[in-house]
Amino acid sequence: MPPTLSVRPAPELTGAERLVVVHPADTPASAPLLAAVTRVGGPDLAAALSDPEVAVPAPHLILRPPATPADYRAAGATAGRSADPTVSCLLSSVTASLVGAFARGAALGAQRMATPDPAEVTLWVSGAAREAAARAGFASGATTLAARNLANTPSNVKSPEWLAAQAQAVAGGRLRVQTHDTGWLEARGFGGVLAVGRGSARPPNVTELRYRGTGPHIVLVGKGITFDSGGLSLKPPTGMPLMKTDMSGAAAVIAAMGALRDRGVRASVTGLIACAENMPSGSAMRPGDVLRQVGGRTTEVLNTDAEGRLVLADCLAYATTTLGADLVIDVATLTGAATVGLGRQHAALYATDDRLARTLERAGRDTGELLWRMPLVPEYASAIDSSIADAANSATDDSVQAGSITAALFLQPFVHGVPWAHLDIAGTGRTESDRPDCRKGATGFGAALLTDWIAAR
Repeated sequence: MPPTLSVRPAPELTGAERLVVVHPADTPASAPLLAAVTRVGGPDLAAALSDPEVAVPAPHLILRPPATPADYRAAGATAGRSADPTVSCLLSSVTASLVGAFARGAALGAQRMATPDPAEVTLWVSGAAREAAARAGFASGATTLAARNLANTPSNVKSPEWLAAQAQAVAGGRLRVQTHDTGWLEARGFGGVLAVGRGSARPPNVTELRYRGTGPHIVLVGKGITFDSGGLSLKPPTGMPLMKTDMSGAAAVIAAMGALRDRGVRASVTGLIACAENMPSGSAMRPGDVLRQVGGRTTEVLNTDAEGRLVLADCLAYATTTLGADLVIDVATLTGAATVGLGRQHAALYATDDRLARTLERAGRDTGELLWRMPLVPEYASAIDSSIADAANSATDDSVQAGSITAALFLQPFVHGVPWAHLDIAGTGRTESDRPDCRKGATGFGAALLTDWIAAR
């Protein structure tokens, strides 16, 4: 269950079993603050607030983060994780923007996976601007948690049909959702999606989420591979358990579209999620197959475990040739090379438009979902040359390396010159150990970034 939030005026602070006092490290505690803390937490807590050398009495906490959004998000995560199942946080002498960062962190830290009982977080702040920032920050965290929950769902439950149903569940207001079945895909040439899904007993689909607004038409494309065994190019057993999260891109798009609906943004946005399961069987696609994709471009399959780019390519071409997209952003756990190059803290960003790249990077910094721009090197395209198709889905020239870049170069022709950004979240979309702001598993990366980026337009 997602955590719940209450925002209360700080002057009305009342007793709490667990009080977290958040106060800037370089600001002395005022007399009114010390009086309030004494009233609620007792004189020992007030003494610890006055003097950092004094021990903080359990179960209370005092957090003195430096005045940066990242530090306040981390402090919020610490506070959220301390909820058992409730926690009250008093934010004193903190700006509205830092209150928002703290609230986002508190929502992320309050994620509870082993119990159906939700954490309850109360934030005590002063002033309307801080109250609004607290609610907005917590909502941002809830958007991320929605994406996490989708990606953490086990794949015996999470079929392509199930994922489409989760997209259908966010419909309402100006948001309409339609799922396209295999017959529709065949009629429109979605050769990549159909080939990837062919090996599974559970058929693929493409689900379209349309938010009717004004202005340029933005299309978000999410990779929705509900389980990736690698197909006939089978993954090693140790590489499979986290493959339930290989639809993290689609999860980010679904969560972002739901958040845009709730915020009533002005923009016109369509989300496309390519839902398929990549499995080995007698009907699975084979290395050596040649696929015809949306728009007629052909792909030689050399590695069935490079399936994500096949489903993305169809959706990118559909977005630009049929939907009339003015701008396209795709999100995908696409390449291990992105993880090798950038680790778990930065996603790889490729963009054909400098302003688009700058604004996405800014949204990443604001939400803590960090991006690192990578180059689209034209000379590297020779690495995926094919003698029998327009391109291969895996390297034909191992001397080039740069697997994340060549994957982006594979996708680029499918956008037909429309401004485009590609987010390779293979490293950031999942974590293999617990962090203060995330339990082991899916991170929900990209959902808040996309929401804030669109809302700011």
